[in-house]
Amino acid sequence: MKVKKKKKSIRMRGRNMGTHGSGARKNKRKSGNKGGIGMSGSGKRADHKKTKIQKIHGHGYFGKKGFTSMGTKRDIRKRINVGEISLNIEKYGKKSGDSFIVELKKYKILGSGEVNKKLKITCFEASKSAIEKVKKAGGEVIVKEIKEIKTPLVINPKHEKKKGKK
Repeated sequence: MKVKKKKKSIRMRGRNMGTHGSGARKNKRKSGNKGGIGMSGSGKRADHKKTKIQKIHGHGYFGKKGFTSMGTKRDIRKRINVGEISLNIEKYGKKSGDSFIVELKKYKILGSGEVNKKLKITCFEASKSAIEKVKKAGGEVIVKEIKEIKTPLVINPKHEKKKGKK
């Protein structure tokens, strides 16, 4: 049998019940009391909204995340070990003949793990140990050619004048 539940406001009648269980009367006002609507008021001191935010966004929402200056170039290489590639070869490569072709153009290949399959890996960069292990198994590593940019030595003319006087 379904029982109709009484409303809270009906149960909260009588003397000193103008607040309906929300503490002082000033606490049951608009959203300014909660720190704002939505995500507002979820800063350092807002512990009452922390659980909600962590449920939605995870634990990486609060705290410092660091910054890099505008001139700093970020390292875009992703890294993966040779052992992981050979273990999950169906995920990373396609079979062609007796070898597997693996294209990881944004990855740097690192050398930990064992290689027991013939791999042909195309990558951004590779460590010496990774290249050796792949060659030992009968495969090859094709590394994207990176041009080295050398900055020219700039001589300050004022500094040269001071050297000449002495």
